[in-house]
Amino acid sequence: MKTLLAVDDEPTNLDLIQMAVEESGLEVRIVTAANGLEAIERARDARPSLVLMDLKMPVLDGWAATRRLKGDPMTATIPVIALSAQAMAGDRERALGAGCDGYLSKPLDLAAFIALLKAHLT
Repeated sequence: MKTLLAVDDEPTNLDLIQMAVEESGLEVRIVTAANGLEAIERARDARPSLVLMDLKMPVLDGWAATRRLKGDPMTATIPVIALSAQAMAGDRERALGAGCDGYLSKPLDLAAFIALLKAHLT
């Protein structure tokens, strides 16, 4: 069974990701983290097939966490998709520049989000 690491400081967003995974029909184990530091620890432990990374979080933001994940040989090949509720000009480019493999703005387009999950988790 593949593993998805969902990183967000808002529990409601993590619940929405859980519901989308259930809607997709995929059998996926979901591991969560509330900030970038937790994300790094969980990624090393769980070796997920995909990381969904919120960008604006306390402790360590998603940009810095992604740079650390991509700089660590143990986690460098794990795809990271940035999620941002406040899609500001330049956020997409900044996320990709930090090493993210994709970028989605919130609120998520459910069909596009499920397609992304299936592309990475099947």
